[in-house]
Amino acid sequence: MRFGLFYEHQLPRPWNEQSEYELLQNALEQCELADSLGIASVWEVEHHFLEEYSHSSAPEVFLAAVSQRTKNLRLGHGIVQTPPPFNHPARIAERIATLDLISGGRVDFGTGESSSEAELGGFLINPDDKRAMWEEGLRVSLRCLTEEPFTGHAGPFVTMPPRNVVPKPFQKPHPPVWVACSRRDTIHLAAQHGIGALTFAFIDPEEAQRWISDYEQTLAQQCVPVGDAVNPTIACVTPFMCHRNEDEALARGLEGGNFFGYSLAHYYLFGRHEPGRTDVWAEYRARRSEQGYDPDAVAAAGAHGDRLGAKVVQAGSFGIRGAIGTPDQLRDYLRRYEACGVDQLIFCAQVGKNRHEDILESIELFGTEVLPEFADRDDAHQRDKARRLEPVIEAALARKPAADHPPLPSPDYAYPAIPRALADRSGSDDFHRWLDDLAAKTATGETPEDFRDLLA
Repeated sequence: MRFGLFYEHQLPRPWNEQSEYELLQNALEQCELADSLGIASVWEVEHHFLEEYSHSSAPEVFLAAVSQRTKNLRLGHGIVQTPPPFNHPARIAERIATLDLISGGRVDFGTGESSSEAELGGFLINPDDKRAMWEEGLRVSLRCLTEEPFTGHAGPFVTMPPRNVVPKPFQKPHPPVWVACSRRDTIHLAAQHGIGALTFAFIDPEEAQRWISDYEQTLAQQCVPVGDAVNPTIACVTPFMCHRNEDEALARGLEGGNFFGYSLAHYYLFGRHEPGRTDVWAEYRARRSEQGYDPDAVAAAGAHGDRLGAKVVQAGSFGIRGAIGTPDQLRDYLRRYEACGVDQLIFCAQVGKNRHEDILESIELFGTEVLPEFADRDDAHQRDKARRLEPVIEAALARKPAADHPPLPSPDYAYPAIPRALADRSGSDDFHRWLDDLAAKTATGETPEDFRDLLA
């Protein structure tokens, strides 16, 4: 099993003029440390308008910065919003390919659609259309990444004529594709499309086992790949803080981990938000117990629990724990995920008001005392899984229809420059001759004055 770091770039109120700057700089330092210790990946969200919960609206910029400060860390978009009102598919392809090139092929292309009114309403997206938008945007983006040239598309949400979208990615045919999953039906969708499942529900290993069984059964029976490669991979997200003393680990990590859950639910489930005014952190401090995000209940349960769990109940109160504890506790917890077949566990450490220095210390302790035994087993796991799923993937790729890569509208398709199109529409032979003469002069290095006027 491999491990990653997950970033929402959380920033609970109050803020000052340096808060966002310090937040991003600290995250870069954390990624550098993770890379030096052998942690496999960093995952960065794309969210818009979700103040306090996520100040990460331009993940490609942050990940590009990480790429130049690390050597091996994979760069996960966790996720790109693929509905076209968020991002045009050609622009997604261009950004993914560019990041893949400057990082030497380290990109993971996570995708999603959002479920918050802040984002969907902000981009005027009908929630009833978002799943169809996700799929159409994803399919067109993948075609832009692989087709030379992209042969064009006309659909309900995207219309684009043939163009050669450049650059092309370093990884061929394209970087591994993922989708964000919070329910088992989305796991099913991921397997049907032959893409990795990024599970953002806080689930225990034993529940993950059922998700993985569903995924692999669906992959074998129903998969028709959305892209030109299959990524049969499951990743789970969990809060994280590691310290030699359990009480200190809980004191450092529980409040932030539970704010992550509460602030997500504020925007996605029960909140009423006034832009620029609502103080989500203050609401969390006042209401966290009644909403099921009670760090005090988790701390109390920790005194009596014999092993870690995703959700903890104490005297009727609920809270999130996950991978918050000592190296020995984490080792036992993570082995349970490994035994269930989870490929990657992604840690939420930069959450709530968790301190930068505590996060660094936690990453260092995990990387030196817990990670090595899992790293030693991972290569064999990857080889065994690849062998086991090879016939499944071959069968899935064989089901992919040729219509997923349609031909050009005509074998000699071409588009003219705007002045040439004007000459075509006017039917003027003189205009065409003038353009031909202009081309000949330009080829010899001559730049006529009227050419400069035309460009202006």
